Amino acid sequence: MALVYRPTMQLSGILFSLLGWVLSCLTTYLPQWKNLNLELNELEIWTMGLWQACVVQEEGGMQCKDFDSFLALPPELRISRILMVFSNGSGLLGLLLSGFGLDCSKIGERQQEQKKRLLLFGGMLFWISGITAIVPVSWVAHSTVQEFWDENIPDIVPRWDFGEALFVGWLAGFCLVLGGSLLNCTICSTEVHPSSVHYAVAEQQDQCQHLETETRP
Repeated sequence: MALVYRPTMQLSGILFSLLGWVLSCLTTYLPQWKNLNLELNELEIWTMGLWQACVVQEEGGMQCKDFDSFLALPPELRISRILMVFSNGSGLLGLLLSGFGLDCSKIGERQQEQKKRLLLFGGMLFWISGITAIVPVSWVAHSTVQEFWDENIPDIVPRWDFGEALFVGWLAGFCLVLGGSLLNCTICSTEVHPSSVHYAVAEQQDQCQHLETETRP
């Protein structure tokens, strides 16, 4: 398959991947993975993230406290912290490898096979980064839904709800997977340069003129 605009497709893949990586890092450190709104005190909203718990007061702003122990966290938060850090690291490595493998990169212009390998590894790392960002976010969302509808918990007990960080994490994973897919699609394509297209058109016109000259009486 020939793609005339392969550099544009590669640039789109890098931009989507960069956006996904930035959102993934933002998701990791946002404290709004879970929100808790107390009906007895509507002026306070409790939030919980991977690193700290915060209380948002209407007049006093936000006050946060870091978790004292990693082992004291619920299982979904412990595993989510590890997976999100891994997602950030693999996304950063994917950006570095893909940057050297782009067609517009002047580094290694004569080593096209190695540039393709770098682009392939970068795209695969973006896939891994996207999946490892979607999995913990979805796991925390699933556990939140289960706790919210748990019939064993009395109705008067406040329930945790989805936080804004979950939606940012889903968007981050989607952008990373999309960016990696765009980059890997360009590996199987053959770039057609505009100069070669003009040359082929001019050669075809010369052949037509030559045939017309021969057929004239």
